[in-house]
Amino acid sequence: MKRVRCPKCDHYIIFDEKKYTEGQSLIFVCDECKKQFSIRIGKSKLNELQKNENPDEQENKDNFGSIVVIENAFAYKQVLPLKEGDNIIGRRSKGMDIEVPIETNDRNMDRRHCVLNVKRDKQGNVIYTLRDNNSLCGTFLMNELLGDHDRVRIEDGAILTLGATTVILRAAENKDA
Repeated sequence: MKRVRCPKCDHYIIFDEKKYTEGQSLIFVCDECKKQFSIRIGKSKLNELQKNENPDEQENKDNFGSIVVIENAFAYKQVLPLKEGDNIIGRRSKGMDIEVPIETNDRNMDRRHCVLNVKRDKQGNVIYTLRDNNSLCGTFLMNELLGDHDRVRIEDGAILTLGATTVILRAAENKDA
């Protein structure tokens, strides 16, 4: 199964690419905004789609680590790098500028759901601090709901739940390790 994004409203449409041949044109009508658009199935497009859906976690891992996003509804995996400072994590929306935009149809995830602060201590080790950003559904860390004013340190492998979406922290290599 593959996903294409509506060029007007960014809504995803899922289709089975195995039913079509290379060079075939497909016409879609977006369920959300009713925009009609077409794509052409080509070898390079299929390879690019497959590359985007199976990213190498180590490839996107920089000095500050990354998060691995698994959208529960479609098992769609994303690897998003983190930067030093506050990383606002939320649902990607056209015209909204956030540091870690997750491409999802999960309406239970807020556009600015939580904040993951990344900084280095005096020894040069990376420290991660998570807090909820007044989201409607709350932010869960290892199945525990964070309170409104909680700031929690998390480590590599921490599992976050934002709406119906699972996020896993992949920490950067610390100098002590």
